Amino acid sequence: MRIALTGSTGKLGTVVARELRAAGHDVIGLDAVGERGSSFVQVDLTDYGQVVDALQGVGDRHDGVDAVVHLAAIPAPGIRSDVATFHNNMTATFNVFWAAVRLGIRRIVYASSETVQGLPFDVPPPYVPVDEEYAPRPESVYSLVKTLEERLAAELVRWHPDLSVTALRFSNVMVPEDYAEFPSFDADASRRKWNLWGYIDARDGAQAVQRALEVAPTGFDNFLIAAADTVMTRPNDELLAEVFPGVAVAREFGPNETLLSIDKARRLLGYDPQHSWRTYVS
Repeated sequence: MRIALTGSTGKLGTVVARELRAAGHDVIGLDAVGERGSSFVQVDLTDYGQVVDALQGVGDRHDGVDAVVHLAAIPAPGIRSDVATFHNNMTATFNVFWAAVRLGIRRIVYASSETVQGLPFDVPPPYVPVDEEYAPRPESVYSLVKTLEERLAAELVRWHPDLSVTALRFSNVMVPEDYAEFPSFDADASRRKWNLWGYIDARDGAQAVQRALEVAPTGFDNFLIAAADTVMTRPNDELLAEVFPGVAVAREFGPNETLLSIDKARRLLGYDPQHSWRTYVS
């Protein structure tokens, strides 16, 4: 496929671009910053005209795309003001989705967020492992936007039954250079309790994007995307007893198995995370 990838110069986007190209796809990067080249177009995604133009074709670089992967955003709460975060992220996503629909692009995969599950879990989760079955619980403006984006996607596919939109609720994105810090997390269980000690290796994030591009049916769906393990060497039972006593246990899980359930992504997308921080830290 020829794929337009927004946020192509970001932490996750860089890896997604590399892995999709390695799989044989033609990737056109769209971002606010980046090096000029045959596979990159500088675009302000909050300007609808630029988005339409960039998806439809840019000079001799491309003449349209088969799919859109939308990763661009202010990537977390607290980086910019709440108002700036809302205006940027909501506008950019609406522009990308609306332009894709208007141009007849019928496959969209985009970055939602684990935050819609209720992070930073100052209010304990309803049960563990958490999954996609309970209603969103946004606790920040950033997460509120992610929740609204999912609702937007659901309504667009209702209007356009031939449209496929997949929301990937990515956990905290990591690359191998980040893993040296992980052993220090064990000393304080509360330090990483905010997302149930979860993470996602960017390469496995790219795998989830590729699987959604290849197999997601028409309609809308959302998936938690995390590594298969936690960031801790301490066992889950011990962590939960210390930080979340009394939280219901929905099913059995391994000592270090992720508490951000990836069962649905495994079952419906064929997602199979291959990378763990434990491989890099002795």
